[in-house]
Amino acid sequence: MTNVASSAAAQAPAPGRLEFENDYTPAEAERVIRNSKGLPVGVRPKMVWTWPKALLWAAIAIVGAIGWSILAVSRGEQISAIWFVIVALCSYAIAYRFYAYYIQMKIMRTDDANATPAERVHDGANFERADRRVLFGQHFAGISGAGPLVGPILAAQMGYLPSVLWIILGVILAGAVQDMLVLWISAKRRGRSLGQMATDEMGKFGGMILSIFLVVMTAIAMAFLALVAIKAMASSPWAVFSIGMTIPIALLMGCYQRFLRPGRVIETTLLGFVLLVLDIVAGGYIADSPVLAPIFTLTAPQLVIALVIYSFAAAALPHWLLVTPRDYLSTLMKIGTLVLLVIGILIANPSVQVPALTELAFTSNGPTFSGDLFPFLFITIACGALSGFHGAVSSGLTPKAVEKENQIRMIGYGSMLVESFTAVIALIAAITLSQGLYFATNMSTAQIQAAAGESYSAEASAEANAVAATENMQVSDIEGNQMTTTWESVDENGDPVVYEGEEALTKAAEDLGEQSIVSRTGGATTFAMGMANFLKSYLGGQGSLGFWYHFAIMFEALFILTTVDNGTRVARYQIGEMLANVKRLKKFGDPTWKPGNIITTLVATALWGGLLWMGVADANGGINAMVPIFGISNQLLAAACLVLVTVCVVKMGRAKYAWIPVIPLVWDVAVTFTADFQKIFGPLSYFTTAANYRAQIESGALEGEALANARAALSNAYLDGVLSVFFLVMMGVFLIVGIVVVAKTLISGKVGVETTSEEPFVESQWFAPSGLVATSLEKKVQREYSAKLHELAQNAEAAA
Repeated sequence: MTNVASSAAAQAPAPGRLEFENDYTPAEAERVIRNSKGLPVGVRPKMVWTWPKALLWAAIAIVGAIGWSILAVSRGEQISAIWFVIVALCSYAIAYRFYAYYIQMKIMRTDDANATPAERVHDGANFERADRRVLFGQHFAGISGAGPLVGPILAAQMGYLPSVLWIILGVILAGAVQDMLVLWISAKRRGRSLGQMATDEMGKFGGMILSIFLVVMTAIAMAFLALVAIKAMASSPWAVFSIGMTIPIALLMGCYQRFLRPGRVIETTLLGFVLLVLDIVAGGYIADSPVLAPIFTLTAPQLVIALVIYSFAAAALPHWLLVTPRDYLSTLMKIGTLVLLVIGILIANPSVQVPALTELAFTSNGPTFSGDLFPFLFITIACGALSGFHGAVSSGLTPKAVEKENQIRMIGYGSMLVESFTAVIALIAAITLSQGLYFATNMSTAQIQAAAGESYSAEASAEANAVAATENMQVSDIEGNQMTTTWESVDENGDPVVYEGEEALTKAAEDLGEQSIVSRTGGATTFAMGMANFLKSYLGGQGSLGFWYHFAIMFEALFILTTVDNGTRVARYQIGEMLANVKRLKKFGDPTWKPGNIITTLVATALWGGLLWMGVADANGGINAMVPIFGISNQLLAAACLVLVTVCVVKMGRAKYAWIPVIPLVWDVAVTFTADFQKIFGPLSYFTTAANYRAQIESGALEGEALANARAALSNAYLDGVLSVFFLVMMGVFLIVGIVVVAKTLISGKVGVETTSEEPFVESQWFAPSGLVATSLEKKVQREYSAKLHELAQNAEAAA
């Protein structure tokens, strides 16, 4: 029992009262899980129905159905963006309460009597229990990169209906299912990463394929996300100061909870929240200071160096010291901002400007991305609906810190729902702007010139050419009229005015504090404009628009950077486990071996840091050359995650429930393989693009910078084409290996825990609630646990 006491001392729950009165009802007593020493270590999940609960869920279902009906059938009339919020929240609530619970009971069969990897190993560095609320924040921060912010923005060119359907139904049936089940199988296997689990369950060949794919994919993902963040921070002293200060604040929070006030999560949260608010406010003052602003205005190369050093430290240090509190801090800001945005939408009640389906949904030449609605819309919107990178975070990283198995649903499924809601907010930001403004912002200069045709003039302003381009595009607004360019603002007297055409673009830039908003492609500027519009509606009015716009830019950078530090740590685990498959390098598979940690962290950081450095130095090189293949490769990884989950489910003897991962797997394979095939063959392929550039170069019509750019584009197109073939072949083979393993398992009939790499049962000595808020029964168990733990410690001291 000494072990129990010492373990609790390292991270004790909030003690509360040490006296306990047995006030369990008979039904409650039956649900309490006790270990062999009589210590309560969990509560069996059970859906308890009462009439008020039944009526509440019926009301949620009815309201959600009404909302879906409005979004689906409204044509030619204005609708409120509030319906998107209602539809999303109702759908998420029903999915979490019923579908995720169903999966938990039928497939996962979580058991709080079984110790998690964090309790089994508990080395104080890589395996360390994290409070469920803190871990929820860390996991959410780890999975939420640029995807939920920019993907829905870009997809809005085709209308709101396909995007909102994919974001909400995709996360419920695919994305959240993948995240939760990968977290579950990894927690059952000592927190191993995807590559090692594939080796254990599908053999060395399948494991090696997935390991190589993961390392390449993670390096591309980290470099890509870091590049987006650096672009946002490069000219923003506010962002550099505020984000930089989250590091010392996180260190303080980590030490406070570990050494000064163990188990006091609420105190730590309040401390971090107050410091974070002061940090953000101070950042605004620094940005306005002529003395301090230059100090915190860093160039892109300087930011690359700072980011690489930080990521190395975050991946190598114990995660409780820096990564966990910093990501938790970031999540406080992210979720707090989301709440402010929802309030802003409710108050502003903006009208949707975009129809359910635009004319671009039936063509393949939209300006924000090219290709047909199927499959490319489902590639463009990844995070928020389904993302393979989430599987990497859900294995290897988060499972090493989970306290209890029953928390997996809340952390895995719940955090993905929050990310999906972020994507819905981003979609609202795009579709409540006038369509002319949206396209003027998201079309490149070349696209504007092509769309404007004969109306284009080299002497005209960028705003005039952008308006000419949008007027030539055959795209209708929600009422069926030709789209227009408008911007709501105030005149010099403070009276509300709706500006139109070129004047609208000029006034919008002036209100936002920008030189111009034309051709600010990529989606980040559009999201910031929409976010600023919502917040200024009740926080500061029209005069605060510029403030909230730049706050939004900082928010986007923070949103992305938390994924980079988590991704580096994930890559470190992947590289270590991959090296461990070599006979003389087996020690790298031990995540507690410090020299191995440092070496693998160096390798991981060097891989994405090198791509990032080259991308910053050369607009056509490094990660810039690989950005086009990121979306498809990310969704291919999602297919690999679902293959692995299906194999584990079948080997556990639960084949009758294999349809749960198989349905999203079939959909994802159809999407990704179709998209990849079109990028290898046909008019949209990289090789066709390369042929066009080759023809331009050989024609002799190009010279100087244009010739250099064409040569770089030619090389990049070939590189992307070859990588597309490589990824498609690898995932095709991995899929076949998975099918063979499943078939052999079903034919042999040998199923069960003993046929898998699942760790044997180890009795738990720890208790923690399952949800974000403890139930009344869990509070009773918590009091009994604290009292009995205290009693056991006293008995141990007396015996000594």
